[in-house]
Amino acid sequence: MFNKYKKTINNKYYRFFKSIFFLRYLLTIFLISIAVFLTIPIFFDYEKKAKVIKSYLLENYNYEVTNYEKIRYNIFPYPNVVLINSQINLQGLVKNFNVKKIKIYPDFLSIYNFENFKSKKIILKDGNAESQISNLKMLIKQLFKKEKNLFLDNLNLKLFDEKFFIISVNNIKFANFGYNKDQIRGKIFNKDFTVKVDETYKKINFRLLKSGIDAQINLNEKQKENSLVGIFKLKILKTNFKSNFEYDGKIIKLDKSYFRNKNLSFNNKIEIILNPYLDINSKLYIEEFDTNILRKIDLIEFLSFKDSLRKINLKSDIIFKFKKLNRKFFDNFNLSLNLAYGRMSYTKELSDINNTIKCDGSINFLEEYPLLFFDCHLKSKNKKKLFKKLSVKTKNKKDFELKAKGTLSILNNKVSFKKISIDDNYKASKEDLKYFKNTFEDILFDKNLIEIFDLKKIKKFIIEVS
Repeated sequence: MFNKYKKTINNKYYRFFKSIFFLRYLLTIFLISIAVFLTIPIFFDYEKKAKVIKSYLLENYNYEVTNYEKIRYNIFPYPNVVLINSQINLQGLVKNFNVKKIKIYPDFLSIYNFENFKSKKIILKDGNAESQISNLKMLIKQLFKKEKNLFLDNLNLKLFDEKFFIISVNNIKFANFGYNKDQIRGKIFNKDFTVKVDETYKKINFRLLKSGIDAQINLNEKQKENSLVGIFKLKILKTNFKSNFEYDGKIIKLDKSYFRNKNLSFNNKIEIILNPYLDINSKLYIEEFDTNILRKIDLIEFLSFKDSLRKINLKSDIIFKFKKLNRKFFDNFNLSLNLAYGRMSYTKELSDINNTIKCDGSINFLEEYPLLFFDCHLKSKNKKKLFKKLSVKTKNKKDFELKAKGTLSILNNKVSFKKISIDDNYKASKEDLKYFKNTFEDILFDKNLIEIFDLKKIKKFIIEVS
């Protein structure tokens, strides 16, 4: 019975099993054929085909390979042709653009048909390049905006302004296809960052990981010729900055800008000229200001950047109108700064209805021990009201005028008075100037430059010298 049943099954499914066994042989033949097809190109002389590959990179990616060490063919993980230790020219936009490996993944049929060579994608692996900041716009276009599939894997880019080093961006990774399409990753200031770009390249989001820094650039639909125009937004923890901008490779213009956090808020207009030196022109309109910020300034650390200060030119007007509820001493504060070759001149004015303080002076930051020169003039219509703001009693309601001229050694906490006069009836003698110097250093200049403006100390000083 069992034998009869077995014979029935064999007769019924014999053809089916026979077909499967036949397909097994076909599959084996197919796999062997594919293996042979992919292996044979190993024996080709790719030096003779390098001209075709270089021409393809130039026509489709605008990458001109000027030199390479050798060329070879790899089977795994997918068939690819590799140019080892290559040098690439991007229309003169970069200097020393060296790539350790340029991997080209050809179409299946292009493995043998180099006369009609096509690729699925290319990978630039481990590259180093230098470029001028003025070439940045064109460089981005040449590196990233490609119709063919491209993957930049570990590119290090240094940006310069003429011979002056600006910034280094390292370990750049970018793909214009796949899951991470149009996302740039890398390191800047030794911190990881990501940049996401939309398909139109008009919206760019930047995030510095584990730092609380997020930035966004929205480019205008209608761009000016040879310029980038748009809106820039920056968020650093609880600080927000927003500005219209225009950049033509040489000048950055910021307009309708505002800066906000709990300690400081201002609107500004800035023009930054990058060549031949960093030249900054700005107007700042301050709305809120916590003077405790000044106490955090480290003058010694600031002066350690002397080489950079030598190359910066700055002209800035700072305007601050105190709000009625916050007015403690004056209503308006105006400060003009002019920095060139490490030397800064300034003009400062504090005023309200009855009182005005004007100070002019200069300081050379390049000196080993910088001296702050000052020439100040205080004028009041009512001495009693002025002193009342400092909680100092006086019965004198007449006009009051004070002039002082001298120098401050900002690192040594020393002062030198050349002249002090009050109204028209007092001019300080040499002995008086020495007394004022000692009292000033003991009370006002006992810690640092910022402490000079402490109202409690000013009150104590006035009482002492009155």
